[in-house]
Amino acid sequence: MKVAALQTSSTPDPVKNLATLSSLIAHAAGQGATLLVLPEASQRSFGDASETLAPGPEALEGPFVTSLARLADENRVTIVAGMFEVSEDTERPYNTTVMVDPSGIIACYRKIHLYDAFGYQESTGVTPGALREDNLCVIQVGELAVGIMTCFDLRFPEMAEWLMERGAEVIVVGAAWVAGERKIDQWNTLLSARAIETGCFIVAAAQSLPRYIGNSQVVSPNGVKRVGLDREENAVLVADLEMDDLLKVRSQMPVASTRRAHPRPLQ
Repeated sequence: MKVAALQTSSTPDPVKNLATLSSLIAHAAGQGATLLVLPEASQRSFGDASETLAPGPEALEGPFVTSLARLADENRVTIVAGMFEVSEDTERPYNTTVMVDPSGIIACYRKIHLYDAFGYQESTGVTPGALREDNLCVIQVGELAVGIMTCFDLRFPEMAEWLMERGAEVIVVGAAWVAGERKIDQWNTLLSARAIETGCFIVAAAQSLPRYIGNSQVVSPNGVKRVGLDREENAVLVADLEMDDLLKVRSQMPVASTRRAHPRPLQ
């Protein structure tokens, strides 16, 4: 499978964001990528800490997802992208990642771990996704099973373990990883650790300057970064994922089959 990580910086305007994404998606598809991973909050930006997200979310049947499905059909690709989805709480939408292919929506993951750190309280404006089986997404895309997580989920090893237990061979991570002291180091270390712990490929797409760190990348199942970007805006990273590489790592280091501890149970 050839995958692409798209690195951009979303604005508060969904129409403008879609225009940028459309160009990047066509570029990635033109390079032969069939699985395209977009950042968290691709539909619209978070805004600053004082802003509410309440006016900005869309239903899954709304213009953002409808447009993504059209782009997936036009380019014959599968797209993973972050958005804000209307929830039962009208003041706090879900931070949702959708996966679409030419047939429409094939997966919908609502972010479980919310970023309440470094003075930012995502939980004041976002409804957490349910810690349930039906909110853990592992979808077959071509030859590989793809699991989904979002940004802050990366700091919780049990999240990647849950996906591995459900058969994931690739874990895609959309992020808006806020810049700060040692944040790039932490991002790199956590991506490598999640790959090593699970024997999965990691495909990470992050928002870029000025607020976020960028550094989108593809990590091999042995934890080695294959290819990566810096902090440039509106860039596309393409890489090949080979099943033989995954099988080799998992046969040499059979973590899944030898592990005795289990992550905390689902609700």
